[in-house]
Formats: sequence, C-alpha cells, structure tokens
Amino acid sequence: MKNATIDAIALTVRSLVMDAVEEAGTGHPGLPMGLAELGAVLYGEVLNHCPDQPQWPNRDRFVLSAGHGSLLQYSLMFLSGYPLALEDIKRFRKMDSLCPGHPEYGLIPGIETTTGPLGQGVGNAVGMAIAEEMLAARFNTPSHSVVDHFTYVIASDGDMMEGVCSEACSLAGHLGLGKLIVFYDMNGTTIEGPTSLTFTEDVAKRFEAYRWQVLETDAYQVDNIRARIESARAERTRPSLICVRSLLGKGAPNKEGRSIAHGAPLGAEEIEAARVNLGLPKDHAFYIDPRAVRFFDAQREHHRARYARWEQVFQQWSAENLQLRYEWDSLSAAGPQFETARLLSEWPTGELIAPRKASGTTLELLMQQMPGLVGGSADLSSSNNVNVPGLLPFDSGNRSGRMINFGVREHAMAAIVNGITLHGGYRAFGATYLVFSDYMRAAIRLAALMQLPSIFVLTHDSIHVGEDGPTHQPVEHLAALRAIPNLQVLRPSDAHETAIAWEMAISNTAGPTALILARQALPVHHKHDPHWQQTIRAGAYVVRDPGETAELVLLATGSEVTLALEAADECGHRIRVVSMIERERFANQTQEFRDAIIPPDIPLIVVEAGIAQGWESYAAGRTSVMGISRFGLPGPGKAVAERLGLSKAELMRRIESAVQSS
Repeated sequence: MKNATIDAIALTVRSLVMDAVEEAGTGHPGLPMGLAELGAVLYGEVLNHCPDQPQWPNRDRFVLSAGHGSLLQYSLMFLSGYPLALEDIKRFRKMDSLCPGHPEYGLIPGIETTTGPLGQGVGNAVGMAIAEEMLAARFNTPSHSVVDHFTYVIASDGDMMEGVCSEACSLAGHLGLGKLIVFYDMNGTTIEGPTSLTFTEDVAKRFEAYRWQVLETDAYQVDNIRARIESARAERTRPSLICVRSLLGKGAPNKEGRSIAHGAPLGAEEIEAARVNLGLPKDHAFYIDPRAVRFFDAQREHHRARYARWEQVFQQWSAENLQLRYEWDSLSAAGPQFETARLLSEWPTGELIAPRKASGTTLELLMQQMPGLVGGSADLSSSNNVNVPGLLPFDSGNRSGRMINFGVREHAMAAIVNGITLHGGYRAFGATYLVFSDYMRAAIRLAALMQLPSIFVLTHDSIHVGEDGPTHQPVEHLAALRAIPNLQVLRPSDAHETAIAWEMAISNTAGPTALILARQALPVHHKHDPHWQQTIRAGAYVVRDPGETAELVLLATGSEVTLALEAADECGHRIRVVSMIERERFANQTQEFRDAIIPPDIPLIVVEAGIAQGWESYAAGRTSVMGISRFGLPGPGKAVAERLGLSKAELMRRIESAVQSS
C-alpha cells in the first residue's frame, strides 16, 4: 500500500472521529486522531482478517484495550467492509447505536472483546495468544498449518498504569507468547494532564524485565511502523511491545498534544481550524477520501482470496486427518451426560468429603471428557483442588499443556480466562479463594456483560476457613457476586451437589459461573426429593421433609445445609430443609414451583455464612436471616462459627422462637 493511501485513510479517520464526537457532544477524539496512521497500516496491510467471514477461526485478533478510542476501530471497520454504516458512526454514543462509547463484544462482528476498563483488553489478549498457541500445538501438522495467527493490541498510558496489565504482561513474557504484539500509545497525556503528574517509570525497561522484545517508533513515520511490525512478527520466542510516540488529537492545531483533546469534543471552532490544517474540504462534515474507499473496496477481494486459500488448506487437512477434524469440531463439547452419576455412587450418604475435593474429582472426570477444557489456579491449585493428575502445564516448552499456572495474579487470571474463551476453541476456568474474588471482580463483571461461559472456581467459602483469620474469611462476597447480573453463582452443600454444580457450570453457555466451594469436609446428605438431580437445576430442592405439614422451613446454602439438617433433627419440630444452590435461578421459576419448595404460609429461616443482603425478598413478615454481619475472627473454624452465632444451638433457639410466634 502506498503511503499516499495511508494518508488518505488517516485523513478519513480524523474527519470521522472529530465530527462523530462533535455530533454526540461527548467522546474521546484524542487517541483515534493520534493513531490514525497506525490504524491505517493495521487494517490496510497487517491484519489477516476477512470482513465477509468475521468468525474465521484463523483470523488475526485485534484488541483495542484503550477502549475510549473506539472511533478508531469503528472508522476502520466501516472502511474495511464490516456491517457498519456511516449512519452508525454518525449515531456514535446514541441510544441503540452500533457504535457505543466503548467497543462491545457481540454487538457487531469484528469486535473481539468488550473494552473500556483499562488493562482488561491486554489481559484478554494474553488469553487469546495462549489459546492460539494451544490450538496450533494440537492441530497443526507437518503438512498443514490451520492455526497460525497473531494477536494485536493497542494500549494506552492508562493501560500501562493498571495492575491487571502488569500481571498479564508478566505472565505473557514468562510464557514466551511470541505472537502477541502490543502497541503502546505513548502520547504522554491523561485526562488530568501530562502523565508526568503521576507516571514517570520507564515502561520499556519494565517490559524488557518481563522478557518482552521492546521496539520504538514515531506514530507518523509509516515506513518505520512497518519495519517495527515486521521485527515483532519475526520474534517468536518473546511477545513484543512497540512503543509508539504520538500526539493526542493530531491535526487539531490548538489542542493536539494536550489533555483537553483526550475526552471531550474539540468544538466547532477547533474543528474548522483542524479542517484547514489537515487539508479537508471546508464545511464538509464526515468527509471520506475517495482514495480510501477505492483501496478498501479492492482490499476486500484480497481478504476473500486469503480466506479461500485457508479454507482450501483446512479441507485438505480435514481429509488427511479425520481424527483431528473430529476433535476440532468437538473440542469444547462435553459428554451428553457427563458421567457424573458414577461419581455420585462413589460418595455414599454420610461420607465426609469437602466440596473443594469433590470438585477436584469431578473436574478430573470432566477434563477427560472435555479435551477443550483448560485452566488453572492463581498459585493455589492444591488448595483449590484443580491440579488434575496426569495433565501437563502449558508453558514455554510445552504448548500442548492444558493446565495453566497463573501465579499470584488473580486479576490477570480472570481476564486471561475470558480471553481464552473469547478466542474460541477452548473453555477456560480459573481458581482461587472466594475472598480474592474481589481482585477478579472487574473481569468477572465483564464476562457477565459479554455473556461469556467462563468458569471461576472459588474455594474456602466462609468463616470456616478458620485460622487464616478475617483477611481470608469471606463475609460479603456471596452478596457481591450475586449482585452481578447474568453471573450464575452456585454454592453446593455436599459432594453430590458439587458434581451437579459442575454440570450446571458446563451447561451454562449464556454467561459465566462462579462455583463457591467449602474448604471443610461435609457429610453427603440423604435427599428427600427422589428427583433432586433434576430439581436442583431449578435452583433449590427439598433435602429433608417431615412427611406431614411442616411447622417451619429452613432455607440454607452450602455448608449451612448441614447445620440446618442437624438442628432440624434435634429440635423436636416438623421442619422442612431446603438446599438452595442458586438463588437467582430459583427466583426465576414459576410461583407455583417456588411455593411447592418453600410453602408461603409458614415461618422461614434463611441460614448462610455471610451477610443478609439480598435475602430481603424472602422477608415477607415471616423470615429471619441467620448470617454474619461483621468480619470474622482468627481461630479454628468451628470456634469462630460458635463465637459469631452460627451454631446449632443458636439455630435451634431461633426455630423455637419462630414456631411459638407463628
């Protein structure tokens, strides 16, 4: 592509960006105007993609981690031929627009992930690069490479300041993800002013310490940009950081390079001055250079031809490798019944087993049945029980490994899990203690927003953690996770429920799942409901029933189901005990079903080792919540529970009071 064509594309991008932001009255013109040439090179020359086939498995992935610069991507996708019209760009940031303020996954093809919270896109990209390496190792043969693509990222100063970016890039360097290329937009400006106000570290040296290849270029020296990209593509043992020195709001003569250009419209007067400065037609909003249109029209044929060549190779590979093709098509699928019935028979009623250990046994079986299930823990695999025997780790020397050692990087782990899932081919999970879900929350929220089927295994789920003390004893975390829309939060009460919980997690393809698992051993309960394995999937079922009209219902989750059963057995009253594995799922059932599980006309006590927030909907003048309204204590788990009132004696006292008052 001639440099004159690059100039035409960059000119078009700057025109569309400044006019779209002005039309919206809000937005970030600075980064898109500053990186217009880089964007032109990427979409015009570098990216191996096909707008007509946006789900092409071997496409390059492009992640705009600096999501506030969304108009850079929208403008170039529009020119490239993705299903985005000029009218959509004119409706930037408007209600129901295809061009929201930050890129949103699933809204239009070509957006690989939702970005905006800085650093998350970088973490996702590391996951995508891991997935590419895994797939290539599994499916490429000496005769055919059906997986061979790059992951490109544009990151900002803000991304570099975020801890999740540091975590993810540290791991990427350790793993030697050579097909990950990050462009660092070094415009030296944030909303508050120059980055020197808060950020004076040497990012290049930091990334060299991470074991990255570090390159530099000027944003407006196009030949130099090309050369740096070629150097990055040639380096296959290290990821590459290309530091791009740019001017925020390039082309706006009175505002370029200043924080005022970062996150606000340029204003009519400055736009007119920019048109003169850039050589744009006067009074011509949303100008599109005809040279840019002609180039991308021709380029679409080039992309179609590249896709057709890959498709031909893929068909040849398929014909010669029938077993591999079968595995390709079924990679992330599980067995139709998961075979967990075998596990249930191995755990007889009364056996003491910790849900986290039952989870590990179930996961081992699932990993055998699902060759596309991958994941690991944030340095707690033996405690989380996700270290599956016989499976090798994914590392720089073994790209076929399915277990990932994330290190003590909870936030990056969650973002990387999302990235692996976004890439396609694999289903990913990450594990840590429930109390550290605070570190992961932003990534879990984005998984829910994107409706990704990521799985988060969160063990050590209550004050029963004990001696580690209040820093490690989750209290508010169940309520916090349940507050995230579209997140399935499963808290099983015994080994049997844990196996079913994994089934529910695997079956859930419309959003993420948090598996909340107890550390301590719990007895396997006898289930009153003979069809409990089906009923539980509606959110709750009857574990114990008095056989006649109940005087009171005990509604419990997780380990507190054991407490409820013990109290019900000894209190001398007719008590129904209900195990609720997933509150929101139960709430979405019919009123008839809910009333059959929890009769509406008798007292109800909710028992959960956490804050009461969220149980208000059950408080219709008949409910009390036995929970914890303070942080925990250091000491043995049982002693902590007794001190905080989460005991059989206290529950029996409440049962007696409720029955007498009814």
